[in-house]
Amino acid sequence: MRRVVAQGTFDLIHPGHVHYLEDAAAMGDELHVIVARRENVTHKEPPVLPNRQRRDVVGALDVVDEARVGHPDDIFAPIEEIEPSVIALGFDQHHDPEAIEAELADRGVDCEVRRASPREKGYEGELLSTGNIIDRILDLRGD
Repeated sequence: MRRVVAQGTFDLIHPGHVHYLEDAAAMGDELHVIVARRENVTHKEPPVLPNRQRRDVVGALDVVDEARVGHPDDIFAPIEEIEPSVIALGFDQHHDPEAIEAELADRGVDCEVRRASPREKGYEGELLSTGNIIDRILDLRGD
């Protein structure tokens, strides 16, 4: 059984997220998704939606076998529990694959780190960023 782990914030699910998770699922037999805790998101604006809500929405997608909220202190703890064969990084996620591989090796976790493919061109006006979706909402409905 090839388990794949994908992770992200998944604040407002958009077609880029769906592509990432479908691509990750195709890398193995079982897809586990770790949803970042709001308090651990430091590389961008924190998510609008609560941790459990984001987990529940991701878990409702057909390609996802299990979704969980990440560990409060150790982002690698769920990976050690899941024992994946592959960690799938999003095409444009900020993570450094070499640093992840080094940490996994230090912890004795033997798995491959791969990047998901880019999403093919969408249609005109399609938004593939939660930040851009929020900005559009504020432009159209903000005061």
